[in-house]
Amino acid sequence: MSTPEGKVKQKLDKALKQLGVWFYSPQAGPFGKAGIPDRVAIVRGRFVGIECKADKSKKPTALQTKTMKEIEMNGGKCFLVYDNETIQEVVLYIEGEQ
Repeated sequence: MSTPEGKVKQKLDKALKQLGVWFYSPQAGPFGKAGIPDRVAIVRGRFVGIECKADKSKKPTALQTKTMKEIEMNGGKCFLVYDNETIQEVVLYIEGEQ
C-alpha cells in the first residue's frame, strides 16, 4: 500500500513522463543530501525542484524551504505539490503557460 505522499509522487511521475520531462528522484537517507526536493527535473534548460507532501497541511522542513529558496535564487524553479491542483500547476509551467 502506497503512503499518501507516495500517491502524490506517483501522480506527479505519471504527469512528468507523459510530458516527456527528464526527472530524477534523489536518494533519501544516509547516502542522500538532506533538503533536496523529492523530484528534480530539467525543463527547457531550467532546473526544477518539486517537493511532494501528503496533503496541504504538511509543510516543507526548514532545510527543504532553505534549499528551494537557494535553487530559485540561482535561476531554478521550485514547486510544492500535494494534490491534483498543485500537480497541474507544474504541468502548466512545463507546457509554458505560466
